[in-house]
Amino acid sequence: MSNDSILKDFGYHLKNIRLKKNITQEQLAFLCDLDRTYVSGIERGKRNISLMNIYKIASALNIHPSELLIFEISTSGE
Repeated sequence: MSNDSILKDFGYHLKNIRLKKNITQEQLAFLCDLDRTYVSGIERGKRNISLMNIYKIASALNIHPSELLIFEISTSGE
């Protein structure tokens, strides 16, 4: 398991939550006071997100921050 795969798995998880709530990247970025390209980078596994931004995103999605941290980690390295 590499750092890259963890970031990608986290991003996939965040994207799934966002889509279930019918929120666009632009809307989420606005609600979090983050740039849309930053949100996109998180979802693509290109950004190593900080604890403060996890909190901002969770608040914008109306979920507890721990819900963002409970996700499947792929073991295949994909």
